[in-house]
Amino acid sequence: MLLQNIIHFLEVGGGSKLFSRVARIFFGVMGVLLLGFGYNLCGFKNMASQEAMDSGQLARNLAEGRGYKTLFIRPLSIYLLKQENQIKKNLNDPVQAGNLAEVRSMHPDLANAPVYPTVLAGLMKVLPFRFPVDITHSFWSRVRTPTQREFLRYQPDFLIALFNQCLFLALVVLLFFWTRRMFDSGVAWVSSLLLLGSELFWRFSVSGLSTMLLLLIFMALVWCLTVLEKEIREPKWGRAGIWILAGFCGLIVGVGSLTRYSFGWLIVPALSFFILFGGRQRALLGLVTFCSFAVVLAPWVARNYSLCNLPFGTATYALLENTPAFPEHRLERSLDPDFGQVHLLNLIKTKLVSNTRTILQNDLPKLTGTWVSGFFLVGLLVGFKSIAVRRLRYFLISTLAVLIVVQALGRTALSDDSPDINSENLLVLLAPLVVVYGTSLFFLLLEQIALPFLQLRYVVVGLFGAVLCLPLLLVFLPPRATPLAYPPYFPPAIQQISGWTKPDELMMSDIPWAVAWYGQA
Repeated sequence: MLLQNIIHFLEVGGGSKLFSRVARIFFGVMGVLLLGFGYNLCGFKNMASQEAMDSGQLARNLAEGRGYKTLFIRPLSIYLLKQENQIKKNLNDPVQAGNLAEVRSMHPDLANAPVYPTVLAGLMKVLPFRFPVDITHSFWSRVRTPTQREFLRYQPDFLIALFNQCLFLALVVLLFFWTRRMFDSGVAWVSSLLLLGSELFWRFSVSGLSTMLLLLIFMALVWCLTVLEKEIREPKWGRAGIWILAGFCGLIVGVGSLTRYSFGWLIVPALSFFILFGGRQRALLGLVTFCSFAVVLAPWVARNYSLCNLPFGTATYALLENTPAFPEHRLERSLDPDFGQVHLLNLIKTKLVSNTRTILQNDLPKLTGTWVSGFFLVGLLVGFKSIAVRRLRYFLISTLAVLIVVQALGRTALSDDSPDINSENLLVLLAPLVVVYGTSLFFLLLEQIALPFLQLRYVVVGLFGAVLCLPLLLVFLPPRATPLAYPPYFPPAIQQISGWTKPDELMMSDIPWAVAWYGQA
């Protein structure tokens, strides 16, 4: 009797819907896990960027209780510390001044924002990171001869990649629910699947950069603005609720700024959003947002000021890097930079015009890694019925304009070393929303087509998704790329050479970030 009741519940009663939902969730999760497993097997590469290795070695120092100190000592950082300590201690003796640069002990880091290294440090406390290279186990190494194995993957690089992939999946989930709220379930599913099938985002996930964490923070900001916009139009929580939401917006932008300094410029489109759509309380909302943003940022700015008299350390000079006055990496590698001949306004004008042209010609068309960006650009001419959708689109456009300027002025030689996958690629932060608005235009156009039968609609949507996901699908086909980021990075050799130095000795290298991360020297 009990068995009959169970069968009846599953086949006829509410259990059929529940079983169907559980089955969809189960197979969806298994599909995502299989996709991640396949990509890590075929597309994973060890860290290949300076910024990722720098963040990793900072995180390890934090996890081991050494403080926010770095093994990657930049000449510009030496210059700034020496200048500030000479003023504080009033020491003019060159020998004593050289000691004040703190190169004989752990050197304070003046280049990186603190949130991402701190998050990685917590990860290193939880997961079993093994920093010596592993050439004895499969997956981390491979058989070269019957008696010899060779290095293949670096375990800490892989664990950091897995963490960023978890952040990526969280981003997809947040995007799905936001899109379903703003549009409909069809646009939500297709947009989420397109984001999940974007080869560009998978490459960012294994790069070791803070981009995935920053994307998650940006999506949290979008959610906060969405809820706030509705609360302004349809008040439910009272005046205090609106102020709390505005404070959260400023808090989110502040945390993003402490993840990557350039993110702080998003306070401009956020405040513009309040000015345009904040109603009678727009001035107070803007003030609350800016104050919460400043409160979050102030302690770290004060720390940097106390060390080098600059709000963002060496990153403050990003405006001058890769300009005619300081081409390529020259400024960062200068022990005594000459700022006397710098004509700041001329440099800004030249850099802005030159880099903006590059962004508009190259970066903007391939914003999402696929040609769905074209649907988004055309969709700017579409008048959506929803007020919230229109208003968030204005925020997206204003953010795009701000980030183009910020990316152009903040571009350094790091973007030349790695054109697409770098921390200076700010436009990628907008890619999830660009995918959503581009997909919404696709559905609007699809509704205008008279298809012979309804099922053909699913075929068209499937072909649309398959074409956009083709770059990711090609990753699984031969020839398979090697996980090694060589040349120039080969962790076993770096660790071997670094092992020749004593703990109190210094090493000079043309890849100091890799020596600091892989060699701990």
